[in-house]
Amino acid sequence: MAENLKNAATVAGGARNPVLPLEHHIPDGEARVMPDGRLYVYGSYDMLADWYCSDRYRVASTADLREWTVHDVSFQGRDVPWFPDPRGYASSLPADARSGVDEEGMPPPQYASEPLLYAPDAIEHRGEYFLYFCMSDGSEGVAKSTSPFGPFSQPRQLSCTGIDPSVFIDDDGQVYYYWGQLSAKGVRLDHTMTSFDPDEVVDGLLTESTHGFHEGSSVRKIGETYYFVFADGHRGSATCLGYATSDSPLGPFRYRGVIIDNAGCDPETLNNHGSIACVGGQWYVFYHRSSRGSRYFRRLCIEPIQIQADGSIREVPMTSQGVGEPFGAGEYVEGFRACELRGRIRIDVSSAGDERLCGAAEGDQAIFRYVSSSQGFSSISLDVEGSGEIAAYLGGELVGHVSADGHRQTISMEFDRHPAENAELMLRLGRAGDLSIWGWTLGAG
Repeated sequence: MAENLKNAATVAGGARNPVLPLEHHIPDGEARVMPDGRLYVYGSYDMLADWYCSDRYRVASTADLREWTVHDVSFQGRDVPWFPDPRGYASSLPADARSGVDEEGMPPPQYASEPLLYAPDAIEHRGEYFLYFCMSDGSEGVAKSTSPFGPFSQPRQLSCTGIDPSVFIDDDGQVYYYWGQLSAKGVRLDHTMTSFDPDEVVDGLLTESTHGFHEGSSVRKIGETYYFVFADGHRGSATCLGYATSDSPLGPFRYRGVIIDNAGCDPETLNNHGSIACVGGQWYVFYHRSSRGSRYFRRLCIEPIQIQADGSIREVPMTSQGVGEPFGAGEYVEGFRACELRGRIRIDVSSAGDERLCGAAEGDQAIFRYVSSSQGFSSISLDVEGSGEIAAYLGGELVGHVSADGHRQTISMEFDRHPAENAELMLRLGRAGDLSIWGWTLGAG
């Protein structure tokens, strides 16, 4: 495997959110620990400025959740021989479900003829790796590889239409396949991993009316309980990852709540899609956050979660630290690591080509979770461009403000009053002007 990893295009990233280098937008992440011990994330690959996903996949992997490898292209839509599918997608759904599909499933006219690849999943079975994918015409398929990161080949069309396929292998070796939008479907796969009996499909495993199900099926088993993670619309847009549980892989499933909500990651965020995985005995939720004042350019993020004694999962907030430690004194924190934005402010590409916080209006807020120092902090130094007023809050307390007009501004504070332990840092914009923020550093107490 070490030899194969030489084919990786990028080795970078880290434990903090977002975990991958900024040029790689991998949303809809299905996280899988494969037989080689590495964790692999299979997701879409955002490349378009005005629509979801692209015509290719790239797989990200890690041995320690800290150093990440983004592998070369693993599969391309142009290699799918049946695209476009003449059966169509929206026509296979009930009339009252088509509006949601038209908005988020079917591409706009400029991409109608493009072989876009939407959210995938992959799994190992008897030494082979199976990639399950869906396309912008609503068709679904499976391709194979001898490597967890591809390339995947020999695509075969499945006898279903929809989006967001997911696969699960139970303890007895039986394989299950899930897919759908607004109503989740599930079925047993046969021994080939590439087909099923259409008469055995169970529809309505989860529904929009009963479970808040929007899309993004993902199934895991913890103990004797089956967990169905999905894009949850209970709070309006499908910005939540919710979950339901059952004692059977084909239900019935009982709605249990929200694991994480990405509302606030960007002014235009609309959806979420992800999974849960256990790495080294610790469970994590894998989700995405959008950027650039858009629904797109979504990035992989990770948070640790806890499975309670009663099987429930407590909701966790988005953080900047991710699976790493809280940010400490002297550590430079880039503006793009803000985990929650309030107002018009967003993470965007500047004229210089880097990414920073920009587009702010008076009253906007950028939140970073978390910072920590038993000795406290004495100052915060801000790298900015343009002019405006910035107030800093630590753990909800105002610690200082500055009228920025240049590249570096420093706010001094009485460090003995601010021994922050796992505290939230918030930057609040007053008069914003053309202000943008590259990053900041907290001074030691």
